[in-house]
Amino acid sequence: MDIKDHIRGIPDFPKPGILFYDISTLLAHPDAWQVAMGRMARMVGAWQPDVLVGIESRGFLVAAPLALKLGCGFVMARKQGKLPGGIVSYEYELEYGSDTIEIQDDAIPPGKRVVILDDLLATGGTMNATVELCKKVGANVVGTAAIIELNFLKGRDRFDVPFDALISYDD
Repeated sequence: MDIKDHIRGIPDFPKPGILFYDISTLLAHPDAWQVAMGRMARMVGAWQPDVLVGIESRGFLVAAPLALKLGCGFVMARKQGKLPGGIVSYEYELEYGSDTIEIQDDAIPPGKRVVILDDLLATGGTMNATVELCKKVGANVVGTAAIIELNFLKGRDRFDVPFDALISYDD
């Protein structure tokens, strides 16, 4: 099955000139979603993670079912102010300003093998920030992955851990 057949491209979203790769069509197709999660499980499982970290919000849709499939814990990396209790933050620069990503301070015990997941890797800024945040709490980040990689943006060049994707686009 070609997973690309189940990804919809939406031109000029969220602003003119951007082609948005929409996974909602993949999520709505049960057979394609099952195949995608099976392939992701094989890919991510090779890293033997203890914990999967999903990046808000579409990364949750990838990491949570994979955590169940692989028998791992699941942790949410969220935007500032969205998590209760004690948190650890990491501020990072974007093309148009800055942002902050957070996890709960007791979510990942030091030394645990972590894989970070999102639906799509573009410029790599948020993925890199999440890698640094997990390292900050003592996690052993063994890999990162996404359903989609936009190769032409070279996002994987921003971080120093392995990255893999199910599908990629060159333009």
